[in-house]
Amino acid sequence: MSHSRVVAARYVDSVVLMRLAQSLARRPGIDDAAAMMGTDANKTLLREGGFLNGAAAAGANDLIVAVRSDSDEAAEVALACVDELLAAPVDGERTRVPTLEAAVRARPSSNLALVSLPGEYAAAEARRALELGLHVFLFSSSVSLEDERELKSLARDRGLLCMGPDCGTAIIAGKGLGFANAVRRGPVGVVGASGTGIQVVTTLLDQFGVGVSHAIGCGSRDLSSAVGGVTALAGLDALLRDEATEAVVVISKPAPVEVAARLRARAAAAPKPVVFGFLGDPDGPATLTEIARLAVAAVGRPTPPLPDTGLEERVPLAPGQRFVRGLYAGGTLAYEAQLVLHAAGLEPVSNAPLPGAAPLDDARRSERHAIVDLGSEEFTRGRPHPMIDARARCARLLEEARDPSVAVVLLDVVLGYGAAEDPAGDLRAAIVEARRTARAAGRELVVLAYVCGTPRDPQGLEAQRQVLIDAGVVVAPTNSAMAETAARLVEGGGR
Repeated sequence: MSHSRVVAARYVDSVVLMRLAQSLARRPGIDDAAAMMGTDANKTLLREGGFLNGAAAAGANDLIVAVRSDSDEAAEVALACVDELLAAPVDGERTRVPTLEAAVRARPSSNLALVSLPGEYAAAEARRALELGLHVFLFSSSVSLEDERELKSLARDRGLLCMGPDCGTAIIAGKGLGFANAVRRGPVGVVGASGTGIQVVTTLLDQFGVGVSHAIGCGSRDLSSAVGGVTALAGLDALLRDEATEAVVVISKPAPVEVAARLRARAAAAPKPVVFGFLGDPDGPATLTEIARLAVAAVGRPTPPLPDTGLEERVPLAPGQRFVRGLYAGGTLAYEAQLVLHAAGLEPVSNAPLPGAAPLDDARRSERHAIVDLGSEEFTRGRPHPMIDARARCARLLEEARDPSVAVVLLDVVLGYGAAEDPAGDLRAAIVEARRTARAAGRELVVLAYVCGTPRDPQGLEAQRQVLIDAGVVVAPTNSAMAETAARLVEGGGR
C-alpha cells in the first residue's frame, strides 16, 4: 500500500529528490519510495507506479513524497522524517534567493547558472539565465527539441555556452557540475555529449598523470542532425581559445556525417591538436581508453601502462553457462561494452543497442549476451538513477544469478560528486548473495567490475575497489578490459 505526503510550495531539485527517495526507501518497513514535484507529467509517473494515493490534488509547485509499505506505522514514521532530510546541511556555501535575478544581484561575479527543474519549466529558466548573460548547465531532461534549438541559438548569438538539456557532467575550472570526478587540473580540454564518457576519459587522464583544463558537456542530443552540434562547436572554439588548454578531445557516439564534418573542419584549422573519440566509428579509436591515450599523446606525454585485470586462469564453468550479462549505470559504458563484445563475435543485445544490432525484446528480462543500461529513461522514470541508488541493480543481479545460462556479470561503479556515498558497498551484499546462489546450484558466477574514479573522489578509489575484491569480484582497470575478459571467459559461446 502506498502512503503519501504533500509539502506545499516547496521546490526541490531533482538530485536532492533522488537522494530523498533513496533515504526513505532504506528505512525499516519501507519497500519503495518516490519523491517528485507535482507536475502533471510527474503525477502520471507516480500514478503508474502506484504512488499517487492521496496526492492527486498536488500542484506543480508542491512536493509529493510517497512510500510503499504494508505497515501504516512504518510509513508514518518515514514520512515524518521528510522535513529533517530536506533540512540536512549541504556541502559548500548556499544563499537562498527568490529569483534568478536576485541571485545575480547577490553574486554579481557569477557567470554560470545550473538549472535542474522539471522539463516543462527548465527551458524558461535557462532562457532567463542566458538573457542575463550567464552560461547554462542544464541538467534537466524532458526539454523539447524545439526549446533546445532555441536555447542553443540564443546562447550562440550571445557568445555563451548552453550545456544541455540532459547534460549530466561538466568540469569548469576544476569545479565539477552534475556527476563529476575530482580530477587534477592539466592541459587537456574535453567536449562531450556523454556524461559517463567524460567521466571515464577524465579519470583516465588523471590516472595517466595528465590533468584536465575544462570538460564541457553538450547534452545527449547536441550532435544530432536536429540540433547540429551547436554546443559542441561552441565548446570546441572556447577550448581552442583557452590558454591553459593544449589539446582538445571530443567524445560522443558516432555523429551524423554533416555534424561530424563541421567539427572536423573547425579542428582542421585549429592551432591545437583535436582528438575525435566517436565510439563505434571504424576510422577512430575503438574504446574510451584509446581516446584517453591519444589525448595524452597529443600533449606530448608518455602513457604509463595499466595493470592487468588479474584473471589469468580460466574459470571452470558448468555446462550451459555461456552468456555475459552487463548491468550498467553508465550509458556510454554500456555502449562501449557492446562494441567490445561485438568485436569478439558475441553479438550482444541491449535496451540501448548499437546501430543495426538487435534490441532486447523486454528490457526487464535478459536474454543471450545482454548489456542493459539501467540508467535509461525506462528504468529511471520516477526512480533514482542507479549511480545514486543501487536497489534496482541489486535485484537484477540476483535475477541473473538464478539463470543457469549466465557465466559472467559486468558491473560499472561510478564514483565522484553526485554519486552514491558508497556505491561498491551498496552492491556488496547482492554480489555475495548472487555468487552464493550460483554455487548452491553447482555453478561459478564470475562477477567483473570497473570502478570509474580517482583517489581524490569522496568515496576513495582504492577503498571502493577493495570492497568489491572482498566480495569476490574481479576488478578490471578499464571497462573495455572488463568486456574483453568476459568475452575470453565465454570463448564466443552462445552466439
